[in-house]
Amino acid sequence: MITIFDYGAGNLRSVQNTLDEIGAEYRVVNDAPSLETATKIILPGVGHYGQLLRSLDALGVRETLVSRIKADVPFLGICLGLQALFDSSEEAPEERGLSIFPGAVKRFDNSARVPHMGWNQLELVHFEKAKPSRLLAGLPPSPHVYFANSYYVPVVPQTAAVCNYSVPFTAVLESGNVFGVQCHPEKSGPLGLAIMRNFASC
Repeated sequence: MITIFDYGAGNLRSVQNTLDEIGAEYRVVNDAPSLETATKIILPGVGHYGQLLRSLDALGVRETLVSRIKADVPFLGICLGLQALFDSSEEAPEERGLSIFPGAVKRFDNSARVPHMGWNQLELVHFEKAKPSRLLAGLPPSPHVYFANSYYVPVVPQTAAVCNYSVPFTAVLESGNVFGVQCHPEKSGPLGLAIMRNFASC
């Protein structure tokens, strides 16, 4: 059973539709006690980094969410859900991230058209001693997926795939039980379904 955490993200319904399409069982929750019993967690995200973190704090779930991730519960962060895993973001420098990983989320510079919107290519990279990515299992070597982002996670040791848009950035992150995608699998057609199916089987 997948637990989707609802903090008010705009892509919640489309994530549900994607899980319906692959036949995955899920529930939608917005409180700490429900997270405590979760066996898989998805944190979707569309909008503003600061809004996401403030919403998690207002709902009183920050510490529970972090503790469940650190307890090896499979976790998938989508878009802002990926960015929230880091210490901070240039989008809201005053807000503290979840700090699962060190580092700051950056804004694309003036050489790029912002937002980065539409289909773009993933380039799979070797990471964590060249372990194969579970999230991208069965996908072609250079899949095209859908993006909508003005901010990005720089390439880090946990990066499983990059996208080149002005600079190479983390498009897919994978570390143990923690997965994150900057792209939107719920808008990426069959390849997005494959990504979600891979997470559901973790």
